[in-house]
Amino acid sequence: MEEVIERFLKYVKFDTQSDENSNTVPSTRKQLKLGERLVQELKGMGISADIDDKGYVMGYLPANTEEKVKAVGFIAHMDTSPDMSGEDVNPQFVENYDGEDIVLSKEKNIVLSPKDFPEMLSYTGKTLITTDGTTLLGADDKAGIAEIMTAISYIVKHPEIKHGKICIGFTPDEEIGRGADYFDVKKFGADVAYTVDGGEFGELECENFNAAGAKLVIHGRNVHPGSAKDKMINSISVAEEFMSLLPKNQVPEHTEGYEGFYHIVAFEGSVEETKLQYIIRDFSKVEFENKKKLMLNAVKFVNEKYGINVIDIDIKDQYYNMKEKIDEAKYVVDIAYKAMEKAQIKPLVRPIRGGTDGARLSFMGLPTPNLFTGGVNFHGKFEYIPTFAMEKAVEVIINIVELYKEK
Repeated sequence: MEEVIERFLKYVKFDTQSDENSNTVPSTRKQLKLGERLVQELKGMGISADIDDKGYVMGYLPANTEEKVKAVGFIAHMDTSPDMSGEDVNPQFVENYDGEDIVLSKEKNIVLSPKDFPEMLSYTGKTLITTDGTTLLGADDKAGIAEIMTAISYIVKHPEIKHGKICIGFTPDEEIGRGADYFDVKKFGADVAYTVDGGEFGELECENFNAAGAKLVIHGRNVHPGSAKDKMINSISVAEEFMSLLPKNQVPEHTEGYEGFYHIVAFEGSVEETKLQYIIRDFSKVEFENKKKLMLNAVKFVNEKYGINVIDIDIKDQYYNMKEKIDEAKYVVDIAYKAMEKAQIKPLVRPIRGGTDGARLSFMGLPTPNLFTGGVNFHGKFEYIPTFAMEKAVEVIINIVELYKEK
């Protein structure tokens, strides 16, 4: 079995789910366990590495050439999504995939089917790693971690590969939008970097959503329903009113490409109080601002209708489209493109309908486009990854290192 697969299977056994309701850094202490393990492994390769009290892992492989070569960094995140459990992950192998349905769990009748996910057919004949239907897989982003670690291990074992300084970074809490909050760019020391956090085989991404999160608290007035006329304010009903004011077609399930959306990710309610959580996304900065304004205006409308502040809202920006910063250092994308071609991969240059740590890092002065991991259907029980894609991702990382030497 290839080293990258062995590493991946080891890393997914660590439960590193982050928690957006936590105020600690990292949001969950269990992320530190994986971070500490990665530091041990890097040191075992002879690489200087440490983990700080906030959970950021950084390692450095010194240049082995006297030529002036840019310091290049590779970054992945350790946490998995709060959307589904990452505890007791039990990966399953499907060798020589035949293009038919894959039964993930007979007991629960959970099936991964090309009828629902037609892109599966492009992996016919390949080996796939899937979930067992009870957890997510964790390829986002433990596949990226495994690919970086394997590439670095290979470079260390092959000193004939001449390179500049290589910087390795693993972050906590990316899935809850905090991955770059305490990332020390100066300490990291890279001139350019790449997140290995993309999905489909061959993806190369240098633009992403502008992103914000919105939290709403709706205050009701609970009165016995037998005498509630003109007295009760049912916060659940108010929530429905508010939701009806947002464009029904601007949701993830009805958008694609460069189209933005409003996405409700949590709803918890009773007559007395209801809490809503939304994420707001758009590639266009203008449309992004318009979406936030529309949501604020909807709150204002409802509050004016009831004559009181029945809804409180808090909107916070999370990250911005990296394109304007990447365009200033276009060569970082060009080198990644060449690295993929060198690995006989057709690059799929496309926008990220999401975000990565690289988006914020690019605005912090470190141009950081995003490379594929090979994973598909992140954040849920239908997640899977073709093993060949992971092996190719390792090759691309090594090629990038070599190309900077040649630049």
